[in-house]
Amino acid sequence: MTTTKLARAALAALIGAALTGAAHADIKTYEFQLAQPTVKTGADRVVTVRLVDKSSGRAIPDAVIFAIRLDMAPDGMQEMATKVTAMPGTEPGTYRFKANFSMAGRWQLSLGAKVQGETGTVENKLVVTAEK
Repeated sequence: MTTTKLARAALAALIGAALTGAAHADIKTYEFQLAQPTVKTGADRVVTVRLVDKSSGRAIPDAVIFAIRLDMAPDGMQEMATKVTAMPGTEPGTYRFKANFSMAGRWQLSLGAKVQGETGTVENKLVVTAEK
């Protein structure tokens, strides 16, 4: 009977350790990826990105995006910035942004986000090409 109690205690300890000490991924394993690398020039164009865990390829829903900037830094015109409006994603792990791509060229979408349950910030700079 003592062996049974000891086995139960060991099992309970393992379950407790698994529940409280679950290993979290390093924040560097997360990244934003463009769904489409190009958009047409014009107002109210939508850019869709996915937040993924690079180690598993799994989409990460419910991140809190707190920093959004869209400018033409890749073409040497970082002062050419435009307003970006966050929109609801169409599926878990996708994030959509509406912006005015006033001219053709390469635009840099800079994003900062917090992933629930993780420490640190996911920061990515993605290049979107606006075409006529």
